[in-house]
Amino acid sequence: MPHYLDHAATTPALPQVVTAMAEQMAVPGNASSLHTAGRAARRVVEESRETIAAGLGAGPSEVVFTSGGTESDNLAVKGLYYQRRADDPRRTRLIVSAIEHHAVLDCVDFLVEYEGARITWVEPDPLGRIDPARVRAAIEQDPADVALVSVMWANNEVGTVQPIAEITSVAHEFGIPMHTDAVQAMGHLPIDFAAVGADLLTASGHKIGGPLGVGVLLARRDVRLRPLTQGGGQERGLRSGTLDVAAIRGMAVATALVTDGRAAESDRLASLRDKMIRGALDAGFDITVSGPHEVGDVERRLPGNVHLLVPDCDGDSLLYLLDAAGIECSTGSACQAGVPRPSHVLLAMGVPEARARGALRLSLGHTSDDSDVAAFLDALPAAVERAQRAHHAGRAGARPKGQ
Repeated sequence: MPHYLDHAATTPALPQVVTAMAEQMAVPGNASSLHTAGRAARRVVEESRETIAAGLGAGPSEVVFTSGGTESDNLAVKGLYYQRRADDPRRTRLIVSAIEHHAVLDCVDFLVEYEGARITWVEPDPLGRIDPARVRAAIEQDPADVALVSVMWANNEVGTVQPIAEITSVAHEFGIPMHTDAVQAMGHLPIDFAAVGADLLTASGHKIGGPLGVGVLLARRDVRLRPLTQGGGQERGLRSGTLDVAAIRGMAVATALVTDGRAAESDRLASLRDKMIRGALDAGFDITVSGPHEVGDVERRLPGNVHLLVPDCDGDSLLYLLDAAGIECSTGSACQAGVPRPSHVLLAMGVPEARARGALRLSLGHTSDDSDVAAFLDALPAAVERAQRAHHAGRAGARPKGQ
């Protein structure tokens, strides 16, 4: 039986979520209809909105339903940029961390290429942390031209947790709105939208045991966004489209479950994470860990994140070898146009390209237990040895004649 260690990509739906969604899918009703079935569907949506808001420290009116994290990020970054530029044509500069998910990075690239935006990247330190002082320095280049600041709450590759409240405070000193992608943080870290002060926050259902295809953008009532879609005017006019009532209910059920059990589950996952990290380091091979990795730390690193760098090794080869041994994980690197590339996160952290190519990300979740850790540590040595042999053979075969 495979050992699933890729919960950062998607985590299996919780049984209670599957049951709730199946029940809801059997009931007709469009939440925008005025008849009895429509009103019943609307009641489910609004009760779900209240549940999700409570789990994230927000008001129900601040919850905007979307199709997932990517749409929420696009609505936040593009919608804010368009509105801010319309209000003041000078505001065309985006301040964004260099280690964002591609849902933000590619959105920024689009705005730069097609909408006249300019970008100031904020580089992380070697542990993947964004220093609020660097955000301040970026803003102070010219506060009058900044449209927004966007920094993710916790990194999806190396697991580093960012000081979002401090960064938000810096942005607000200059009257600049702040967006944070909290897709990886939700369910693993305490999230209080009101307390942290951010203006916009992205979350997704399938990272917490909810369904695929549903997410939320928390948007403060006083934040003005330009909608990206037009239609029926649902969700405060910010996101038109018929609401997926079953998926919304499923996300609400998942939110309630992970919120209630978060502290205990974080400690449980951190214990498994630390066993996995220690075992990998003890295996030899000069393996190193990316990001903060103090034992028991659930504040600076995601509790279920293990990110390893294996020298003299191609991460893709290692991934396939582990997969053949029943270990399902990822490299955490992007693959563009079919060409494997080293992670932009690792490169931004100052990891040499050759070292970055040996990245391996393992992420734990609600189905993970000691048997998953043991299976990975048992499969690791043979997989590394074979991957390193293949790496060295490939380099030798690539040498020009005469060498």
